[in-house]
Amino acid sequence: MSNDHELRVQNFVVSRRLRLADVVDHPKLEFADYERRLSSLQGVLQLIQQAYLGTPQRAIIVLEGWDTAGKGGVVRRLGWSLDPRSFKVSPIAAPDEHERAQHYLQRFWRRLPENGQIVAFDRSWYGRVLVERIEGFASDDEWRRAYREINEFERLLIDSGVRLVKVFLHITADEQLKRFRARLTDPVKRWKLSYEDFRNRARWSDYETAIEDMMEKTSTKYAPWHLVPANNKPFGRVAVFRILKERLGEGVSLEPRPIDPGLLKEAKRALGLSAAEVAAAVEPAPPAGRAKRGGDGE
Repeated sequence: MSNDHELRVQNFVVSRRLRLADVVDHPKLEFADYERRLSSLQGVLQLIQQAYLGTPQRAIIVLEGWDTAGKGGVVRRLGWSLDPRSFKVSPIAAPDEHERAQHYLQRFWRRLPENGQIVAFDRSWYGRVLVERIEGFASDDEWRRAYREINEFERLLIDSGVRLVKVFLHITADEQLKRFRARLTDPVKRWKLSYEDFRNRARWSDYETAIEDMMEKTSTKYAPWHLVPANNKPFGRVAVFRILKERLGEGVSLEPRPIDPGLLKEAKRALGLSAAEVAAAVEPAPPAGRAKRGGDGE
């Protein structure tokens, strides 16, 4: 059974070089507790999204992790709770021929959020220092240089007002093997398995080193990595939503904005509103306050 201390956002922040092999504590959440927490956090994220609308606020969520670690499950649950008109998902696959002829960051500029939007990257520019490094798609000079390029890229984003949240979902090799087998025997999930999954697993230790290097060199004060132990899917999902709630909602007023007087005037004319209905429309909502730092939000 997990408690609120285990779900404190600061516990997930990467502030020094770590060894993934030393991450042995994978807390669990009971299903009923998970459903209660997740539902509440989804409601808070809805309020945060609504607070962004019509403002310069915008955000990027970077989701990285081992194959089968649960990135897709997090994305689906974000999609179930957020309005697709201002929440976008960018699933990143291998670059095409045209993109390979460009600087590797160029294709990501086209996917950045507009004002009021939240964009989730299911894999990201970190492919340069992960799969492209391991598989030899980038030269040693290219992937070593990429740490500095990525830090500068993220500094540019944050200086322009983007909120950037980076999450890595970590599972053990044994847990990944269990999930591969579960996918293989489930006709509904079998499509998720690919040759690359098994090829990547064969180079687990190489990827471990690359991930550790990535976190050491790109977990900055302005854009830290959050490492979430995700052997237990309910815990992993709730932890990610807690991180998103705190980082995306910090300092954001969650009180509904008052109705536009011009809209109210038109609605009164078109709908024939009574005096009581007009009064209800302009009545202030109960105070929702601001998204609290480190609070339950549940």
